[in-house]
Amino acid sequence: MNTERPVSAVLHDIAGNLEDIVRAELRLAKTELAEEAGKASTGALMLGAGVMMLGVAGVFALLAIVYALSLVMPAWGAALIVAGGEAVMALIFVTAGIRKFKATRAVPKTRASLQENVEWAKQQTT
Repeated sequence: MNTERPVSAVLHDIAGNLEDIVRAELRLAKTELAEEAGKASTGALMLGAGVMMLGVAGVFALLAIVYALSLVMPAWGAALIVAGGEAVMALIFVTAGIRKFKATRAVPKTRASLQENVEWAKQQTT
């Protein structure tokens, strides 16, 4: 009894398996991208909240500091010193936000799974 299948049937099975693998990889990539987008949105919200807090609460605090410094120096000097301090604080928040964005990774599970599938396909053809 001959158990060998025709080449066309084997190729058909391989094509069907590859199609299933590609679909699974696309589902995995979609899930990973959604997870990473959630992490990135958290970083963006933190950055936005930091900027807003500096903008609203900071204005009044800085104004008070300018008034206090203007008692011992010219008002323009007091305003310049406060502006420099404000720039340093803004830099700290922007740097923290950028670090949060850089911490997100692009679909690492999908990349690893695709590499495994390529190796599997190479083994099937040899």
